[in-house]
Amino acid sequence: MLYRKVILAIADGVGDRPHYAINNKTPLELAHTPNIDHLARSGITGIMDLISPGIPVGTDMGHLILFGYQPQDYPGRGPIEALGIGMEIKPTDIVVRCNFATVDKKGIVVDRRAGRIREKTNEIARAINGLVLEGGVEVFFKEATEHRAVLVLRGTGLSDKVSDSDPKAPNDGQPYLLVKPIDSSEEAKRTACLINKFLMKAHAILLNHPVNIERVQNGKLPANFILTRGAGQMAKLEPVTEALHFKGSCIAGESTVLGVAKLAGFKTLTDPRMTGNIDTDIVLKAKLAVEEIADSDMVYVHYKAPDVKGHDNEPLEKTRAIELFDDMVGMIMQDLPENAYLALAADHSTPCEIGEHTGDPVPILIYGPGIRKDHITQYNEMDCAHGGLGRLTGKSFIDTLHGLMGYVKKQGN
Repeated sequence: MLYRKVILAIADGVGDRPHYAINNKTPLELAHTPNIDHLARSGITGIMDLISPGIPVGTDMGHLILFGYQPQDYPGRGPIEALGIGMEIKPTDIVVRCNFATVDKKGIVVDRRAGRIREKTNEIARAINGLVLEGGVEVFFKEATEHRAVLVLRGTGLSDKVSDSDPKAPNDGQPYLLVKPIDSSEEAKRTACLINKFLMKAHAILLNHPVNIERVQNGKLPANFILTRGAGQMAKLEPVTEALHFKGSCIAGESTVLGVAKLAGFKTLTDPRMTGNIDTDIVLKAKLAVEEIADSDMVYVHYKAPDVKGHDNEPLEKTRAIELFDDMVGMIMQDLPENAYLALAADHSTPCEIGEHTGDPVPILIYGPGIRKDHITQYNEMDCAHGGLGRLTGKSFIDTLHGLMGYVKKQGN
């Protein structure tokens, strides 16, 4: 068997729809992308539905699939996020993904991300961490990437079958939601009640927190509320690296992606310079990708900015983010080993006109030794739809990469 390597560069949320503000093009079509277009001319392209056509997925589910798992393996966003930031989780813990948010006096969500806060969130988190709720239930709370955080409830008689407090509306201006049980168990009822009480305690603490007082004085939105979603418990999944017997690395600044990578048995590399936005250090990411592929069989390089600009309804900024992704890919191309493939993908589409994840397929590409080239010359949603890979599911795409690497067993005799 001939074994080869893969670097998979993921442009989070890169898929889009034609937008009136940029002459009815998608940001990918508008962007100047000489490097990824070179890969399109020299490789094979297609489009991908992470699960199936029309089904939107979250960043967590999208990456779970891209790392080789299936939707039924999903443990919930909370446990994934907790893994990503290095929290120690017990099997009985209830783990909830959170946002620092801004609410007004009536409980209306002014901003689900508190102005995309990223400074001093550790100080805010410390003020909440260590609370004890009724029945001796302990609260562990830690900041994650930028406006995100993780809540862990530890105690007896708890359940992850509870709803979200995050209204998740495309636009702000909705009231936060009371957490409710989503089954009839007493454990779910108790847990929903405890989370609602935690939210009120946290709100009271955060209203007069020095960091928020300083933010208001500087004309910024205060992080005075915690929105919760994605409750779960840690699942026991076989690491992909163990199942296929190879070594993997993941380079990312996004805690969700790092959490999935750890779940899959991949070595994780991150750095404060790897932000979740357009100012991330693409030079560092490209350098680490090339270094890691020397000792790993598969390296993931994650880039968040296109998703952020899609959520913010900024097609021109998303175009700029894509051009920086192209720069990063170009740096990787320069030092790509001869025995390695370079693949491009996304975890979902985030169209600027919608401002949220949709089920639109995303473009995919594979470049490298012995690849069957197609006739596509540009990497975007429309051109790649005519590529030689056709329209694949996320599982089929990852199986294709694992097959090219030499790690897919022959079926039958």
